Amino acid sequence: MLDLAGRYVFRTALLAFMAALGVLTAVIWISQALRQFDLMTSKGQTILLFLNLTGLIVPSLVAFITPVALFAACLYTLNKLNGDSELVVMSAAGMTPLRLLSPLLVLALLLTLINGFVSVFAMPWSFRQIQDIGAKVRADIVTRVVREGQFVQLEQGFVFHYRERGANGALLGIFMQDRRDPLRVNTYIAEAGQTVETKGQNFLVLEKGSVQRQQPGAKDAAIVVFERYAIDLAQFAPGGDAVNYKPRERSTAELLTLNYDDPYVKRAPGRFWSELHDRFTAPLYNFVAALIAFAFLGQARTTRQGRGLAIVSALIAFGLIRTAGIWILTIFVTQASAVVLVYGVPIVASLAALAVILDLVPAALTQLWRRRRPALAVR
Repeated sequence: MLDLAGRYVFRTALLAFMAALGVLTAVIWISQALRQFDLMTSKGQTILLFLNLTGLIVPSLVAFITPVALFAACLYTLNKLNGDSELVVMSAAGMTPLRLLSPLLVLALLLTLINGFVSVFAMPWSFRQIQDIGAKVRADIVTRVVREGQFVQLEQGFVFHYRERGANGALLGIFMQDRRDPLRVNTYIAEAGQTVETKGQNFLVLEKGSVQRQQPGAKDAAIVVFERYAIDLAQFAPGGDAVNYKPRERSTAELLTLNYDDPYVKRAPGRFWSELHDRFTAPLYNFVAALIAFAFLGQARTTRQGRGLAIVSALIAFGLIRTAGIWILTIFVTQASAVVLVYGVPIVASLAALAVILDLVPAALTQLWRRRRPALAVR
């Protein structure tokens, strides 16, 4: 249990963290939401669907921003305590560095547990919901946005047209051409068609038509005549990847039990393992944030000594460590042996910062992290 001073430090850091998390999340959410604004303008969707879709972005933002917000909160708290001479008083009263650090570690542990739940469960669920909603939106584009008699480009290289609307919402005189893949051009012509939903998937069912497939090097197109033909609307997604759930859209259980017979997994299994280990290691950076901030600013100083250099140094150190963690994850996609570094970066960084805090490193190395402890002077 924390003592009175510990609870005070914990409360100050918690309030600062909540403020930083709220501001950072709001700023990034607005920038991401603006990208989806065409849902209401060009794609004819309601504001409720817009808010639902953009709201699902929040778990991924929280998972990424939490360590950054905690780092900012720790810097603010320690700088405030020192500016008010509270760190000087606590040190003079005999409080050890570890005792001063304990409230921040408790907060880091709490946020690590929350961050872990978001990364392992909430974030992949939200990404899958975004993908499923996107498939329904693409189905609505065909029936709500495309106007009769017009040629509309749904995606780059995909053109849709229908002559008029018949009874029960049926589309008459349908023409579609898919040129997204220059090596595989498909042209669909049908007398009628209608969108249907089956087991959560949206299909455009064409009736009495033909498919013209132009193969590379072939002079004539291959024509297939059909009475009834169903097209999965999920394939309207850019790059055609929407048919398969991406690594970030798969649950943690699915990543732990990968089906290597899946062609999508076979193409890049490293992407799936990188996503899995990222979910496990990302919460650890909360400890890195708290320990690095304390290593640079946890030392009591008089008001005559500036702390600007220490703050800048802490920012650079944490930025480099977090960047290194992200960079190693990209290497792990192709180099499985890098898994040691994936976990090693946050663990080694935390242990190194703790060693500096407890004065377990030589003085020459300590100088790289902070100035030596000054003698307490009268303010």
